[in-house]
Amino acid sequence: MNAKDLNFAYKVRHALNENLDNLPASTVDQLASSRKIAISRKKTEHPLRLLAVRRALAGGFSSFFDEPLSWLAKVGMAVPVVVLAVGLVDIYQMEEAHRIAETADIDAAVLADELPLNAYVDHGFNAYLAKRAD
Repeated sequence: MNAKDLNFAYKVRHALNENLDNLPASTVDQLASSRKIAISRKKTEHPLRLLAVRRALAGGFSSFFDEPLSWLAKVGMAVPVVVLAVGLVDIYQMEEAHRIAETADIDAAVLADELPLNAYVDHGFNAYLAKRAD
């Protein structure tokens, strides 16, 4: 019940208590039986149950994650991420350099060969160059 409902219930109870002597006996009996029915239907109160979640790791490392991290721990967690990012960039650059070198070798071989100009517009020759590049 909120405060507004509770306040209304108190006012009704107070008004009924003031005029209790003036009410007919049948009304008093009906109110008493209604009260007994209401009390029998009242829900029993259960203690509040909460689910408590606690992270736990094998080896007793759970306290490491429960405590706030110091600046040294934050740096220690950031270093592997930075190393991974630098490694991925380096791998990408090496692969690009390798691809550019292969393409340059094919271009140099094509330009050094003595081929007629019609060979460059031939679809079969282009397929041969693409297959050789892979």
